[in-house]
This record gives sequence, C-alpha cells and structure tokens, in this order.
Amino acid sequence: MKRLIECVPNFSEGRDIAKVDAIVAAMREVPGVFLLDRESDADHNRSVVTLAGEPEAVAEAALRGVGKAAELIDLTKHTGAHPRMGATDVVPFIPIEGVAIEDCVALSKKVGREIWERCRIPVYFYEAAAQRPERTNLENIRKGQFEGLREEVLRNPDRAPDVGEPRLHPTAGATVVGARKFLIAYNINLNTPDLEIAKKIGKNIRFSNGGLRYVKAMGVDLRARNLAQVSINLTDFEQTPIHRVFEMVKREAERYGVSIVGSEIVGLIPKKAIELTADFYLQLENFSAAQVLENRIEASLAGVATEGPGKLAGLAQPFLDAVAQPTATPGGGSVAALAAALGASLGQMVAGLSRKKKSQAAYVEPLSDAVAEFQRAAKQLAEATDRDAAAFDSVMAAYKLPQGNPDELQRREAAIQRALHGAASVPLEVARKAADIFDQLGQLERIASPSMKSDVRVGRLMAAAAVRGALENVEINLESITDASFAGKLRAEAAQLKSRVSESAVSAGQ
Repeated sequence: MKRLIECVPNFSEGRDIAKVDAIVAAMREVPGVFLLDRESDADHNRSVVTLAGEPEAVAEAALRGVGKAAELIDLTKHTGAHPRMGATDVVPFIPIEGVAIEDCVALSKKVGREIWERCRIPVYFYEAAAQRPERTNLENIRKGQFEGLREEVLRNPDRAPDVGEPRLHPTAGATVVGARKFLIAYNINLNTPDLEIAKKIGKNIRFSNGGLRYVKAMGVDLRARNLAQVSINLTDFEQTPIHRVFEMVKREAERYGVSIVGSEIVGLIPKKAIELTADFYLQLENFSAAQVLENRIEASLAGVATEGPGKLAGLAQPFLDAVAQPTATPGGGSVAALAAALGASLGQMVAGLSRKKKSQAAYVEPLSDAVAEFQRAAKQLAEATDRDAAAFDSVMAAYKLPQGNPDELQRREAAIQRALHGAASVPLEVARKAADIFDQLGQLERIASPSMKSDVRVGRLMAAAAVRGALENVEINLESITDASFAGKLRAEAAQLKSRVSESAVSAGQ
C-alpha cells in the first residue's frame, strides 16, 4: 500500500520571490517529494508551500526548508498583516493515504526534535501533536507574535517551547510543528478598507467565539489593495462546508453596510469541497459525484463499471466478491457495518432531495444538517467494515502464537484476550452508531417529503438489522473473554441497544 502524506509549511516571506524560490528549491532537492503548490502574498508577507510524498522524504524536505528559511529570513526586519512567530512559522503534516493521524504525530515529533538539533530553533507542537491542551490551537501558541514571545519566553515558564531552550532564535524565532486533518485556507475580501469590520466578522464566525464549528477566522488589512479581508481556516469542510462560511460572512458584512468583492483559496482544495458548494448554489436535483467527469474517469480507470445497466452491480460487486470468498474476513461484522452505512446513505439521499422541494421549505436548515450527519455516519461505518475485519484477523493471529512453554502460553493467552476485547468492541461501536441512525431516520421521516417514506423506512430496517447483526458478533466474542466485568458491561449495553430498534417502531414511524 502506498504511504502518502502532505506537508504545508508556511514561511514568513511573501515579497522577495528570490528568497522563496531558494527555500522551495532546497525542499525539491529531496528525491520522491512532489511540489503541489506554492502561494505568496505580499500583504501577508507570507508564502504557503504544499508538498506530498512518502513520509520520510517529505519530513526531510520540510527540514531543509526550515534550514534555508533560517538562513534567508530575519524576523527582526519582517512586517506583514499575518501573525507570525518564526521564519518558518508552522509545519503541519496531513495523512493522505496509507497513513494514520497517529503516524503524522510521531513524524512531527521527530521533525521537531531535528529542527532543534540542526538549526537551534525552538519548537512548539500543536493540533493532534500538542503536548498540552492549551497548545492544540495555533493562535494560543502564537500569541504576542515574534516580538512578544521573544520577551515573555524568558520569564514565563508556561510559554517555554516543547523542544529546545527557553529562548527564541535571534532572527528565525520559533517554529510550530504538528499533525492535522486537511485544512482549507479561505479568504474573503470586503469592499472596505475598514479593518475593524473584518475583525468583528472574523470574531463572529469563528467557533471559539460561538460561531461556526471547525472555523478559525481573523481580520486582515490588505493595504496594497485598500481592502479588509476575513482570513479563514476551515478545518473540516464536510461538517462545515465552504458555502456555509461564505453565506455567514455575507450576512455579517451586510450588517455593517459592506459587501463581498471576492474570495480566494490559498493552496489546494479537495474536489469534494467544490462539489458540495456547486450542489448548494446550483440547487442541482439528484446530483451525484459520479456526474463529475474526472470522478467518472477515475472510477473507470480503477476498473469499476459505471456505464449502462451494470452500474450499481459494478460498484457493489467487489465487496460482494470479498464476502463470498472462503476466508473468515470480511464476515458478518463487516456486513452489519455496511448495512448501517446503507441506512445512513438512504437518510442522506432523502434529506438531500427533501430540502430542495418547495413543500419542505420550512425544514431546509434541519434537512441540511441531516445531510451532513448522515454523510459523516456513512463514512465512519464504511471504515468500520475494514476495522471489523482487522479486529478478527488480530484474534486469528493471536491464536497462532507459539505455545511451546509456560511463558509462551501466557503471552499467547494475553494476546488472545486483548484481541478478543477489540473484536467485541468494534461491532459494539457499529451497533451504537446504527441505533443512532435508526433514531435519526425516525426524526427525518417527520420532516422529509412524504413521497420518500418508503426510503426512510428501508433505511430504518437496514439500521435495525445492523444493530442485531453487530450484536451477534459482540456476543460470540464475549463467550471467550475471561474478564467477567468487561463482558457484563458489554452485554448490558447490548441489551439496551437491541431494545431501541424494532420493526413495530419502523412501521409506526416512531
């Protein structure tokens, strides 16, 4: 399996392109690293570079970029609209394929230590790599910027770096390193130079002040363009889509008598984010990602039949073939997770179509929320089909451990019990999620288009079947678990979940 990560280092230089070129060139020297994008902004005096490749190669490229930036950038002479505390201000690692967020956390810790060893630049860890809760958010670490932190770190132990001595590099400051999900950097420009308006809008929309979930925002002065900007980081575009952010900024701007003159993406954006926004603004009926040309080509190249009457069979057949194989996995647990995912997908379809009907205009907001909730649940359950198979494979692997002497027997039994705990816990999580979907579909039926009642009820039946099927897998693993307290706790929860779903509730629309 390919192992791919993305790294998006931010450098405090956006005006001297020769310096930016030199930094980028240093990173591109590493074999196996791909430069996906680079953006420089003179007002921000900042450049954002996007790299991708194998984890170790990308890590080395990031380290070379930090080193070159330390040679070329002097923060004592730096000014710009964007907050900063380092020549290389922030270095996030993002998992793309074959890599978990935990792997990126470990990589960020390794890179952070290496930055100190090579460059004597102190390092702070943020997001998933944060070593202290208050350092999860970048803005908390960067408070006071280079000038303020340079003084405070000398006298305040709470501001000391995670790696290195409690003093900043004299010209390169400090660097923040971490691991996070994909982030969309999105800026919205207003038809006013009044920075205070942009700051007020940023404060109102960011989550830390009670605004939109997964949104960070601030006001920025674009002096070269005589405009004020709302600069936004969107940390989960599926749960808070980009069009929702745009609409809220638009409404907030109208309160101050100003309007939006344009917006921009800094760096890269997933195609799915654009598809969600297109669907919202165009109010496309029955829109599917399969209608996007590039998606269709990609599916075809992957060998999926997407044309003609065999379209659905082509999509479903790989999983059916995998289940049909004379192997233990994927088995009943994976099938139960898929049933729940199908129920969630039906809910997403019903909510998505209903919100476009005039008859359901009064429920547009809750229906839109339901689309996002069901989409998120379907994705989690699809992933659970693999997690369930992996959990059972761990049990089988534990049973195959050597048992030639008492020590080996003891290690084998301990491994078996650990694996059984996991094999029981995964389907229980599926049952919990499926029961939630069962309830949510019942709520959806009350506000969805009446013409889609059968789809909602089929979804509920799938969710109910998923609960019962997942609990069968819980029970069979509990039979071999020796921890009576653990087994009793899971059996009690299983009984509660089973009681929540019933065919009578489906037919009664409860």
